Amino acid sequence: MIVVQVTDTHITSPGDLVSGGVDTAAALKRCVAHVMALDPAPDAVVISGDLVNNGRSEEYNHLRELLSPLRVPLYLLPGNHDDRDVLRKAFTDHDYLPRDGLLNYVIEDFALRIVAVDTVVAGAEHGDVAESALRWLDDRLGEDGDRPTLICLHHPPFLTGIERMDESRCRNGERLAEVLGRHRQVLRIACGHIHRSVQTCWHRIPVSVAPSPSHAVELVLRPQTRPGIVLEHGACHVHLWRPDPDPFGSMVTHISYI
Repeated sequence: MIVVQVTDTHITSPGDLVSGGVDTAAALKRCVAHVMALDPAPDAVVISGDLVNNGRSEEYNHLRELLSPLRVPLYLLPGNHDDRDVLRKAFTDHDYLPRDGLLNYVIEDFALRIVAVDTVVAGAEHGDVAESALRWLDDRLGEDGDRPTLICLHHPPFLTGIERMDESRCRNGERLAEVLGRHRQVLRIACGHIHRSVQTCWHRIPVSVAPSPSHAVELVLRPQTRPGIVLEHGACHVHLWRPDPDPFGSMVTHISYI
């Protein structure tokens, strides 16, 4: 099974640019063409948050238009730039999205189970996993402990070393780790938010952050230094799951430049 992860698309109203000059719509258009040209074609595409830049309905309508050429199942997560209710209204045909509350969901359609966890804190840049969401996650993972599982969320729960971005990480990562530590079938956590490709092993679980197709956060590892926005080569992540070795198979992640 192949899951393509795109993240941090930051789509604006038609004609608007991000950060004074970044054409995120053109970048997503190139990304969609790139994904559709992959051979073999992916089984699913996940966009892991910051779908639009300001949470406005016209931005989500623009996003729909840009994503319309995709001919594979598409799953959306919110990020801190998104508005849950406006997102829901714009994608009413996406039946996996809950009708109210947090946008947590499970995709059961494939051999690899996809579990999306909403980390958005309304009005804030940082992320969190609500206690209700942690209970929901524990219950969902407990339902099917024999199914290999990919966890998707927007905010990474670990420190990247880019101090400015770490301030807005998922802040209750230790509680999340407690829940995940009870379930052996979690093969990877796939995140966004950082605008860079990042990998680590966190509480013995592989975690990756996908890059943006449009713009990157500057790689600045010096403390108390604010990173800028830079134009690097846009990319996405390609997660490849194979059914062996037993019991949960194996997963590798590739960076695919657009």
